[in-house]
Amino acid sequence: MGNWKLEVARMAMYTSFPVALFFYFNQPTYFEEWVTNTKRQIMPPENIKDREAFQNLVREMRKKQIQSLDD
Repeated sequence: MGNWKLEVARMAMYTSFPVALFFYFNQPTYFEEWVTNTKRQIMPPENIKDREAFQNLVREMRKKQIQSLDD
């Protein structure tokens, strides 16, 4: 085995390597673009045509529901 200096150097490496990786990968500039792209994939911006189609569908369903209750 090595002497105490080697053990101290190994322990410093074992503790500083994860801390350095944590510091590097938790920088906002590193993952800001990734986060915004992921959010856009999960919740894309609304399309006006899709919104109108959805509102028309809701209106038709409500009309049918009201007609079925009146009958």
